Amino acid sequence: MGLMATVARSGDADAGAIILKINHFRDGCEVYTPVTAPDGSPAWMRALPDGASSEADADRYISRQIQYDSDIWVVEVEDPKGQFTLDERVIDA
Repeated sequence: MGLMATVARSGDADAGAIILKINHFRDGCEVYTPVTAPDGSPAWMRALPDGASSEADADRYISRQIQYDSDIWVVEVEDPKGQFTLDERVIDA
């Protein structure tokens, strides 16, 4: 797809969870955290309600999570055209 992705924050190499931030720029950001679905398969959960939120809201959420767990990795994908999709299913909170 030719999208730019960057590790916005490095966490613990062995135990760090991942937060995925999809930046749609003027259309806001989506934030996902990895979860295990009820059937045991890997999935992603929307961390913010109602789909895309402002970048400030996304960054505040990520900052709060880092306060709880300093091992977290943050990967940001720049997706101004809304092309990015996740391979695993998405669960709404």
